[in-house]
Amino acid sequence: MDCLDPVLGAGDLAADRLEQANINAQTGLATDYLNHFNEVMMLLEMLPDMPDCAEDVLEWGPLDYEGHFENSTFKDKQLAIQAYHAAPTHLREHLETQVGEINTLVVEIQDQLRDAPDPGAVAGEVAYKATHEIKPLIAVAGAVIHGHVEPEATQHEGDGAQAEIDALFA
Repeated sequence: MDCLDPVLGAGDLAADRLEQANINAQTGLATDYLNHFNEVMMLLEMLPDMPDCAEDVLEWGPLDYEGHFENSTFKDKQLAIQAYHAAPTHLREHLETQVGEINTLVVEIQDQLRDAPDPGAVAGEVAYKATHEIKPLIAVAGAVIHGHVEPEATQHEGDGAQAEIDALFA
């Protein structure tokens, strides 16, 4: 490891500095990233009562962690990006997996809304899918940000992820 690589708990990434910036000091991840998904989730849940929200849903686009912070008004966005790079690899990968699934589902919903002659006609189905499929994935992403990962969720054949998890929680 290069001595210039950021390390959680040291220098700019000292625990107290991260906590002041609302970044988890143990994981290096910030829940602010979930705001991107919570926004579209709220719109999806409102669709049955407000079909006009479909336009806002269609304007939403996936953003990776860095992209979210680069485009945000988050006060310590550069610190959040630096801490993300210092976060344990297995946590970043698990978060990215959850985000990928969320993005896929939202894009499927966007396609469904575009294909519907009237967004109101599919609004109930869309809201149900959002509540029962997307919302749980956002919750798992939040758990990852806080360092709560089920060991089986990070098992990959032959890559030693389980050993990393066991070492982390030993």
